[in-house]
Amino acid sequence: MSDDTSAQAVLRKRLYWHSRRGMWELDLLLIPFLEQRYDTLASDDQEAFQQLITEEDQDLFGWLMRREWPETPHLRRIVQMIVEHAETVDNAVYRTL
Repeated sequence: MSDDTSAQAVLRKRLYWHSRRGMWELDLLLIPFLEQRYDTLASDDQEAFQQLITEEDQDLFGWLMRREWPETPHLRRIVQMIVEHAETVDNAVYRTL
């Protein structure tokens, strides 16, 4: 484990642990997004991700499975980004098979 105690490293570790949920389906969407896209997001999108992971699992599941969308625009935007990221990654995996 890294000994980095900078504010950025502490935040990153906190985000990682909060992205680990009680549902495997959520882990498969949130953790890769955090690892692969979070650092490149605009600050308002990073804040939206931080807010998103404080939501209840059942709400996250409904949103990320596209059964419904968050009412607030900034949460809707980050959910759409996560879903699109997962679709892009899935398509890239299938192209390599």
